[in-house]
Amino acid sequence: MPYGQHQTFHLRDKWLSKALKNIEENERFFYDDEFEKVGLGKNMFPSLRFWAEATKIVVKREGKLHTHKLSELGKLILKYDKIIQLNDTASILHYNLVSDKDVATTWNWFFNIYPEKISTKDEMLEALKIWVSENEEKNIAESSLKKDIDVLVRLYLFDQSNDDPEEVMNSPLNKLNLLTEREGYIQKKSPTLSDIGLTALMYVLLQYCNEKKIDTITVNTIEKEKNLWGKVFNLNRRAIVSALEQLTKHKKYPVKFIRTNNLDDVQIPSVTPIEFLAYEYKRLEKELNVLL
Repeated sequence: MPYGQHQTFHLRDKWLSKALKNIEENERFFYDDEFEKVGLGKNMFPSLRFWAEATKIVVKREGKLHTHKLSELGKLILKYDKIIQLNDTASILHYNLVSDKDVATTWNWFFNIYPEKISTKDEMLEALKIWVSENEEKNIAESSLKKDIDVLVRLYLFDQSNDDPEEVMNSPLNKLNLLTEREGYIQKKSPTLSDIGLTALMYVLLQYCNEKKIDTITVNTIEKEKNLWGKVFNLNRRAIVSALEQLTKHKKYPVKFIRTNNLDDVQIPSVTPIEFLAYEYKRLEKELNVLL
């Protein structure tokens, strides 16, 4: 499992739009050393590639000449929300980042496995070291783990307050309000539903059910299972139920929420995650054009 692949640089605003536009034009973009073309330093360029792959907006293709292509998600984002204006888009990118342990292992560990709600970065590092020692066959340098923790925190917490253009380092994920910091302690925060977005929540639910080949899921599973709302977005049961109730009112793809004494079942509509997202982006197209 990989660690420290980001070259110590967290994802910045507008980076992904650079990747999307250039991969569309040149599938060898990441192999042709075109870092100057997009205004990035030589060390930042591999970081851009990592974030583009980790958020699954591009797909790497092996062969005599390695290339990348836009994923179906990447195509939609390029068409409708390439500078990540919508919280829903940012939430889906976050979900892709934390749901695959084989790409961004520390992120997957922190949101899906690490149980603490409040801790210092040193405490996070010690817990990660123990987990890695129990789950990795090879030794992982502590420096790589520390870099992961530092970048993870910056990715969700950094708030630009410096007017120097060279210091513009906002992340598109800090608007999700998933973490907060006070007196050196990092806290997993319960965001509002508007912070995350109902479209993103439905996308994640559809993705999970599609992978598991199921069309019914319980509220308890949504709350406690890895890669679902409770883990990925720090949502408690009350927020989950509220979101489900709102999703029953979707005009085209409503969920069915069946509440009984001890079993709350959710029936999922027959639509793929990408089909649903394409419908939602099209519905929001006028709003996005106003924001541009």
